[in-house]
Amino acid sequence: MKDKLTDQELHNLAMNIVGKELEDDGYEFLGVNSELKRNPQFVALKNSKLNFVIVRAIPYPIDPKYYDLQFMKEIKGHALKFNAKTFYAGVGIANSVDYDKPVIKDEDYTVNYEGLQEI
Repeated sequence: MKDKLTDQELHNLAMNIVGKELEDDGYEFLGVNSELKRNPQFVALKNSKLNFVIVRAIPYPIDPKYYDLQFMKEIKGHALKFNAKTFYAGVGIANSVDYDKPVIKDEDYTVNYEGLQEI
């Protein structure tokens, strides 16, 4: 029996995708938190500006661009105390053979990620 990825493994996959984008875009990491339910996932500097990035692995068929508005307001309020920008990065991850099946370890998957959304 093949193992499906755990919530933590899916989260780590999403973190790697977003982290690579941030790195490629010139962000300097001050803090990285890959533990589930710990926020923000990335605290990073770009052009001397502090940024908080919330990362979520979103299962198919949920649209990864949608986020919990109340939660993001709380994060933004926290970020403003540090004069930081707030971003949401929803990463849709699905089994590439059958979107309705779970993502399996060591098998191909499909990513639906359109980049950071400023809050």
